[in-house]
Amino acid sequence: MAAAAAAAGSGTPREEEGPAGEAAALQPQAPTSVPGARLSRLPLARVKALVKADPDVTLAGQEAIFILARAAELFVETIAKDAYCCAQQGKRKTLQRRDLDNAIEAVDEFAFLEGTLD
Repeated sequence: MAAAAAAAGSGTPREEEGPAGEAAALQPQAPTSVPGARLSRLPLARVKALVKADPDVTLAGQEAIFILARAAELFVETIAKDAYCCAQQGKRKTLQRRDLDNAIEAVDEFAFLEGTLD
């Protein structure tokens, strides 16, 4: 019993009995505060500075800044993956501007970006 309590608090996976009697490994629980772990890859201070540059924004909470940073990361990841697919079709590994242009033209979600790279 003490070992199960120790495993539960350490963030390591533990085994429990399933409904059929077999042991099922649980996914490890992520610790809530790991020293050195970053939840966002973009610097939040820069994102906050960009938000404050908008004259319509008077206040921006830290949670809102984090959500905007995370959304920007996901957007960049998505468009980069689509552009990389375009590069692979040309048998290249290096992204070029034309790959971004092709991704913008090919994916309907990026239609708002048409003409922005000109």
